[in-house]
Amino acid sequence: MDLSTLYRQVIMDNYKNPKNKGLKKTDKYHFVHLNNPSCGDDMNVEILIENGRVVEVYHDGKGCSICCSSASVMSETLKDKSVEEARELIYDFYELVKGEEPKHEEELGEAIAYAGVKDFPARIKCATLAWKAIEKAIDEVNKDE
Repeated sequence: MDLSTLYRQVIMDNYKNPKNKGLKKTDKYHFVHLNNPSCGDDMNVEILIENGRVVEVYHDGKGCSICCSSASVMSETLKDKSVEEARELIYDFYELVKGEEPKHEEELGEAIAYAGVKDFPARIKCATLAWKAIEKAIDEVNKDE
């Protein structure tokens, strides 16, 4: 099996069987909504940060397989990381989908499956929507503290 087939399987598995899908809708979580009007992707994320660590990440939304599966992978990738580590991984993911070399490739885990997005510039916004939402949530939580 070649790498692109494996990456496609990771994306489709996370699309069909998303991890951490569904919002808790309590005051304990910080909520952010973002959308991508150019393709119709719509994403909600919630994050729980305690003692400078990402404890939980949830997502819910609608959109293409790239957008929705990326939200699932993001929620698993950032969980149990410090806020600083989470930020670094978010920026690494942005570099990856633009075709750059990420600094922490191993820590990106399944997110590496989105490396091929660089060949489809219109899909970069799809892949990064949930990551942008969670980045905004982290920034807002840290601003409040």
